[in-house]
Amino acid sequence: MPSKQTEASGPIAKGFDLLSDVEIAQALAQGQQAALRALNAAIPDIAKAGARMAQAIAAGGRLIYVAAGSSGLMALADAAELGGTFGIPPAQIQIFMAGGIPVDARMPGDVEDDTGAALRAADGITAQDVVIALSASGSTAYPMAVARIARARGAGVICIANNPDAAMFALADIAVLLETPPEVIAGSTRMGAGTAQKAALNMMSTLMGVRLGHVYDGLMVNVVADNEKLRARAVGIVCQIADVAPERATEAVALAGGAVKIAALLAAGAPDITAATTILAETHGDLRAALARLQE
Repeated sequence: MPSKQTEASGPIAKGFDLLSDVEIAQALAQGQQAALRALNAAIPDIAKAGARMAQAIAAGGRLIYVAAGSSGLMALADAAELGGTFGIPPAQIQIFMAGGIPVDARMPGDVEDDTGAALRAADGITAQDVVIALSASGSTAYPMAVARIARARGAGVICIANNPDAAMFALADIAVLLETPPEVIAGSTRMGAGTAQKAALNMMSTLMGVRLGHVYDGLMVNVVADNEKLRARAVGIVCQIADVAPERATEAVALAGGAVKIAALLAAGAPDITAATTILAETHGDLRAALARLQE
């Protein structure tokens, strides 16, 4: 019997390949659902992690995602969307994936043991940064090497793993245990473990966006409106927040160059971009506080 739950066989393993197509699909769906239930016990630590990420970004530090294999793809999916969703500057996001970010379907497994590459990648980590290290097993050499350096340099370290005895938790300031059950296909952590990791990262980074003032009533107010779809969304957001007609919202969004917070302040009565920008700076980018200041 494997010592790690992520490597164990699930109860449906025997005869799994003999099931019908529908039965296999049902089993896979149930496995994904069971993995997501692991988030419930981790919510307090996920919340701490999101708040710590917000502190780092607000102070000018970086978020450094580090992982290998499937966990690396989960990290990439979260990190790559932070700019478009919350307007986080690209310079404040780093992605260290063992072997580099793949550009095709080849993703060799031996790179996860390359601690030399990890040491080189971690060279620029400072105490202002927060490292988010992921590993389903909790013992992958590449993210552990980076986490060890980050800890030694005083950076924040958030570790996410799916086994309760994860070695990387000893390196963490915040340990997020996603105790997913054995995979439907033993060891295929791109399934349940990866699903839980992706959901946890979504929760952490979204909470970060809220705490940075980039969410207002469930709206993405720091979204980068750089295409037609997002410009239309920005207009809708401004209409809703400032309670104005689409024509006024469209004018405000255009005047603000697609910056939703500035546009909302203009539509709500700020006399010009300079005034809107000043109010927003004085309220540290918090649109709700800026709107209240404008009403004063």
